[in-house]
Amino acid sequence: MNFAQFCQNLGDPKVYYPQVAAATGGVVAGILTWHILQQQGDRSRNWIRMNGQDITAQTGLTEAEQQLARQQLAQKGLLEERLVPGRGGVVDMRLNLEQLEMALQGGEMRASSPPADPYFPAKRQPIAVNVTPHYQFTGPWTSQEQFEAFQSQLLEYAKQKGLDNPSGWMFKIVDGLTKGMISPFWEEFISDRPLGSSQQVKRDWEIEAGVPYPAFEEERIQYYVQKGEPLEVAVSRARADLRKPVLAQDLWAGFLRKCDRLADRALKAKQQGLTTPYLPPSFTQRPEITKEQVMEKLLQISAPSALLESEPSGDRDAPPSLEQLQKAYQSPLGRSWVKQQLQQHPEWGYEIIDNQVQPSLPF
Repeated sequence: MNFAQFCQNLGDPKVYYPQVAAATGGVVAGILTWHILQQQGDRSRNWIRMNGQDITAQTGLTEAEQQLARQQLAQKGLLEERLVPGRGGVVDMRLNLEQLEMALQGGEMRASSPPADPYFPAKRQPIAVNVTPHYQFTGPWTSQEQFEAFQSQLLEYAKQKGLDNPSGWMFKIVDGLTKGMISPFWEEFISDRPLGSSQQVKRDWEIEAGVPYPAFEEERIQYYVQKGEPLEVAVSRARADLRKPVLAQDLWAGFLRKCDRLADRALKAKQQGLTTPYLPPSFTQRPEITKEQVMEKLLQISAPSALLESEPSGDRDAPPSLEQLQKAYQSPLGRSWVKQQLQQHPEWGYEIIDNQVQPSLPF
């Protein structure tokens, strides 16, 4: 038997590339890769249906070697597999040709790159950053003075609204304008209107934007009071609810129904002869409480007033004694009262010297 006949009896030869084996993870992985590549061709999205017996007959790889090769290819992201339902041992395979090409190119680059010195690494090239000299914001303003005035109004608006970071909020508004974004604050500024005025929406339950009807607000306050909340907490929670448009709209609808029901009852009571129908406390008009009213009441119940009221009626026109004024001056409320009385009654002959009540000097 000659050599040609011997090779013919062995069957079709399979090509083996060491570079493919290095990129795929081993010799068996390289053989399986080349076999699938011959079946798949350049159709990268086509699935090739194979079974282990056919692969063994065509490549000589045992089942264990096939399993190892498939694991190596899957770990490198080079092979995709899916099982065929109802056909055990049959698997659809597909090579990721793009990933395989990248793996082969990476091997060439690693082979051609010189070894790096671990003690003297190569210096990185500095990243060049283009910097505009004397950078300034460019926006719709026509002068630096107008820009600074706009910033001042933005900062003042942020402080009035109680924002946590006024300067950061102002920067976002200005930065948006430089990028071409529309800002209602700028439109209000150039129109000489207060900032935020055009963004306020008057709701159905408000007398004006942000001011709800007093009866509606009082109704919500009484709701929390009846649940056991302190009055100051009830006021805070009620106003917070009315600042939420969706919740306030639902509460307003319920409030209107209640008002309609109360109006029907009042009309029926009037028809029956009742002159003053009953209305809930929330419908009673109450004056607004101011800081000045509260301070005046507190001054009236302070220690100096109690001292003066305890005096006989005949001595009320006489000025208080120095001891009484000094004792009253020791408390914060009494200090304010004493200062006010001494300004109104210089004829008493007292004045405050070195934070103490003392007789006025005659010269």
